Amino acid sequence: MQQSPTARSAILAPGGNNSVDVPLLMFARLAVERRGGGTHSIKWNLAASRDFTDHRQRVLSQVEEAVDELTAATGTVPLVIGKSLGSLAAPLVADGGLAAVWFTPLLTDEPTVAALRRARFPTLLVGGTADQFWNGEIARSLAGEVVEIEGADHAMVVPGRLANSAAALGRVITAVEDFLDYVI
Repeated sequence: MQQSPTARSAILAPGGNNSVDVPLLMFARLAVERRGGGTHSIKWNLAASRDFTDHRQRVLSQVEEAVDELTAATGTVPLVIGKSLGSLAAPLVADGGLAAVWFTPLLTDEPTVAALRRARFPTLLVGGTADQFWNGEIARSLAGEVVEIEGADHAMVVPGRLANSAAALGRVITAVEDFLDYVI
């Protein structure tokens, strides 16, 4: 993998039904901050639209705006950390030469997969085998690192005792920390 320019800041792009306060993004934010980086959290402005094409355009627009703002403010290229819906920004990230962490990316969405195939900077993909939007075979065919959690659903929760889900979260966040140590 080619190393990206110094990424001292990160954009946090949540899923469609949550905020950046979900455990995956909260711990990722802490990992960036503990490495001296700053974060910019996006709150989707999706209104009441149920049009997926509209969602795609709004995600791209909001992430692009955040990238431009952080680049101007810090003088460094940010990294993008996205959950689910946030992965619709993959074309912008790939074409902009940004490093990225994608939690439960929409690997059933062809434009997202095509963009992930174009990515040339470090990428970490995280998903679970019980997630309807995850495809482990596709993930492993892409450039980048892959963390796949057996039995995890779209929220990265596994069946059985809650400690199993906490252990899965720990495994994911350790991979994020290792990834950040490489790109930051």
